[in-house]
Amino acid sequence: MCGIVGYAGAAQAGPLLLEGLARLEYRGYDAAGVAVQGDAGQIAIVREAGRLENLAKKTDCGLLLDGCCGIGHTRWATHGAPDKRNAHPHASPGNRVAIVHNGIIANHRALRAELEAEGCVFLSETDTEAAVLLLDRCYARLAGKPPRARAVQALMEMAARLEGSYAICALFADQPGAVYAVRRGSPLAAGRCSGAQAGYMIASDVHALAGYAEAAVFLADGEIAVMTRDALRLYDAAGKPAARPPEPIDADAGCAKKGGYAHFMLKEMHEQPRAVRDTLAPFILRDGDLLHADLSAAGLDEAALLSVCRVLLTGCGSAFHAGLAGRAMIERLAGIPCEAELASEWPSRLPPPEGTLAVVISQSGETADSLAALRLLRAQGVRTLALVNAPHSAMAREADRVLLTRAGQEIAVATTKAYAAQMAALGLLAVRLAAAKGRLAHGREHALLRALLDLPETLKCLLGEGESMKRIAREIGDAQSVFFIGRGIDAAAAMEGALKLKEVSYIHAQAYPAGELKHGTLSLIERGTPVIAVCTQREQAERMRASMAEAASRGARCILIAGEGCAEEAEGEVIRLPGTEPLFAPLLAAVPMQQLAYYAGCARGNDVDRPRNLAKSVTVE
Repeated sequence: MCGIVGYAGAAQAGPLLLEGLARLEYRGYDAAGVAVQGDAGQIAIVREAGRLENLAKKTDCGLLLDGCCGIGHTRWATHGAPDKRNAHPHASPGNRVAIVHNGIIANHRALRAELEAEGCVFLSETDTEAAVLLLDRCYARLAGKPPRARAVQALMEMAARLEGSYAICALFADQPGAVYAVRRGSPLAAGRCSGAQAGYMIASDVHALAGYAEAAVFLADGEIAVMTRDALRLYDAAGKPAARPPEPIDADAGCAKKGGYAHFMLKEMHEQPRAVRDTLAPFILRDGDLLHADLSAAGLDEAALLSVCRVLLTGCGSAFHAGLAGRAMIERLAGIPCEAELASEWPSRLPPPEGTLAVVISQSGETADSLAALRLLRAQGVRTLALVNAPHSAMAREADRVLLTRAGQEIAVATTKAYAAQMAALGLLAVRLAAAKGRLAHGREHALLRALLDLPETLKCLLGEGESMKRIAREIGDAQSVFFIGRGIDAAAAMEGALKLKEVSYIHAQAYPAGELKHGTLSLIERGTPVIAVCTQREQAERMRASMAEAASRGARCILIAGEGCAEEAEGEVIRLPGTEPLFAPLLAAVPMQQLAYYAGCARGNDVDRPRNLAKSVTVE
């Protein structure tokens, strides 16, 4: 989940590396560091614990570092404390070799023991240090070979010994002006820079390249890249030259600005109407007076949809919660079996039966557990659909079909607009499957699609009504625990609300299907305990009132987020949602819960964009 960047070119590397890391800091902000190589080959390394701003201050935004070649790193700690000693880059003695690393070296303990037996001294607790010392040993053994061939072979030998996932960028002191890279499982993209920054840049995410490079080459697993000012060379896992055409990247992708909002999270909450509209627009067409959905551009034409006998939805975190809601939408509309499973648990399940469409949901398209599930499902012969927000991601490249959510770049760690886009896309998929299966009466497809297209305006109105949630957030700021409850599709919405609150406010929050309260959870309710109930389905309203009454009778402070016709005779305070198709109402219910989390986090003085211990893209298992 760390962010790495490298540059070799005509400009001073320090400022470029820090700018690239600033765009990648959402991937981890426990520590940061850079290694810059001078013209004579000497490698200067600067590392600091904490946010990137600490490193920027120490290096005067990189200006104190002299050299036109370098690598940088922003860390999310996996091995070793989040301190300066464990910050990257890590180097071999005398800074002969320096590397930055994203991922996990699974066999680092065995490598450490082997290297220590040979006399190597470790200075950190990281798995990365084993990789750099192993690379240094391989490189030394190949002395006498031509420099580039020597480095490529050393990287191949190192990669052959490493287990796990990694993206590594390396500098060699005796090869000034060259950045080497290798990857397996963790993403890397390289692009050619022009103008004053002429040269090449490589990074974990194309967001770091945007504005510098117009196109990027995405390294394949096992590939090695060699960057100099004048060229980018690729080698396959056998060391043979490889070639791949670059893919265009959005020039504005790296220009994330708050636009007058206090935080990216607040800005992205208010971008949800656009995210939903842009996700739906390419797939909803007008045929005379009626709307109809067409997913053939995503590889789901009529024949493909008719062959789907069941659906598997899998993802992690908020993507899994979207999948749980999607399960209800698909089963109720399309009438076919659908299951939702955590991607991290999928390897322990039996292969799904023939006729299954596996939908793997991810904002980044690089989520390690979800990517592993995708690869396992494909190996089992299951048709896969990647529901992702990143067109250049590993999932988008490896899945059989791709349905893009067009939420745009999301900076805040706690997802808002990407989740909304996922929910809208799953609603669209449910409608299209139902139409293909002949499950919708005349005009029903049009009505459902009209409801989807109306969501952006409804969201816009709802986002302007946050004062109640701001007040509630202040009032529950000292709560020890907050409980979220719902039934059916609303239980999925409650899970997302609980996740948001604990991510951003650090208040313990737990979600339960409402019927489970009396099976143990009521013992945790005491006077003043906040219980937030979600009810958007009228057929569940009476049972939800009963669950709220059970909690209120034990002293709970009940708050109901209610869909149209679901608030009559309810206990406690009511937050009313605008009217919409009930199956799509849980998307609306997410907004007040996002507002609650945001305002609670602000009231407690937290960094709501970058919660402690978390990172945006979970690229390690």
